[in-house]
Amino acid sequence: MKINGNYKNLAESYLFREVAQRKNAFIKAHPETDVINMGIGDVTLPLCPAVIEEMTKAVAEMGVKETFKGYPDYYGEPYLLDAIQNYYKKSMGVDLSKEEINVTCGAKEDVSNILDIFSSDTVAVVPDPVYPVYLDSNIMSGRKVRFISANPENGFLPMPKDAPEGDIYYLCSPNNPTGACYNYEQLKEWVDFAKNTSSVILFDAAYEIFVEPGLPRSIFEIEGAKECAIEFCSMSKTAGFTGTRCGYTIIPEALKDEDGNAFLPLWKRRQSTKFNGTAHIVQRGAAAVFTEEGYAQIKENIAYYKRNTAVMMKTFDELGIRYYGGKNSPYVWLECPNNMGSWEFFDYLLNNANIVGIPGEGFGKNGEGYFRLSGFGDAERTVEAMNRIKKLFK
Repeated sequence: MKINGNYKNLAESYLFREVAQRKNAFIKAHPETDVINMGIGDVTLPLCPAVIEEMTKAVAEMGVKETFKGYPDYYGEPYLLDAIQNYYKKSMGVDLSKEEINVTCGAKEDVSNILDIFSSDTVAVVPDPVYPVYLDSNIMSGRKVRFISANPENGFLPMPKDAPEGDIYYLCSPNNPTGACYNYEQLKEWVDFAKNTSSVILFDAAYEIFVEPGLPRSIFEIEGAKECAIEFCSMSKTAGFTGTRCGYTIIPEALKDEDGNAFLPLWKRRQSTKFNGTAHIVQRGAAAVFTEEGYAQIKENIAYYKRNTAVMMKTFDELGIRYYGGKNSPYVWLECPNNMGSWEFFDYLLNNANIVGIPGEGFGKNGEGYFRLSGFGDAERTVEAMNRIKKLFK
């Protein structure tokens, strides 16, 4: 018996686990210290009333024989598929068939699981810096990975002219960790590139709800994208489902390999084998998000988080600290002051201001010298954290 040797090629510790361990060690050594966590991107506001109301009804129905439900549909219940379909049409002008929408437990799982339907010799092109799961999931499966550089010169939005040869290209917009967001012209360039090179774009739209008007929220707003892209979406940041788990992946019926084989049936076959569907109670809650009442409520929550990033941006403007993101994203990606390294700044901020953030180096070598702070915290605590930072650098 042998283990999967590809795991030996992974970094020793997952980034967010390492941050948590260092934070916990500091708190244990300084129990009297008031630490503000602006690191891991978990939400802090509760599920909205419309979601809770619908989930409560669903719980009650599960306790009655006549309305009890067993296994859910592998790909999503019809009422949720309808809701997502209508959301894309109304909010983004994108027409989708219900077959193309696949409800799952979240985008993190899907950006990794999607590799099952690609050839084992597929070459993945991953931005640097970027969400660690893209890289780690490819390493686990033994795929060859190449990097495309995201840096200050391209506004942390790498373009095809800088892309190495590959088969699948990961794009995240708004980006985690940098907060950068592609515009229509930039995504059109990517779509044209993918079609011309017979490659596939894996488009992570987990933070689309934060995008301001005038910028694309879905790659399928771009003409031709259905022939070359797969999109991953999440209810985690959109509606606070981080502890509830629900997302959806969109695979167009028009997406085919070079031999004319469609990808969508492969994904459905994969899901019916390895996944038993998202819980009915969760799907009922998710459907409530897309009602008029539910959507208005979650937009209030998003506005709350965006006020937090506005406080951060104002602080860094006052201090003359260069940053990215914030406007179309819950994250602010700042240049570490005084030429500090990212882990050096992590320790400095923790020890001198009792603030936890995420070192940019953990997202890739291009993240060295940068730092991610999250707007998902409490408003008063965000103000307090910025006041502490002002005392350090004014």
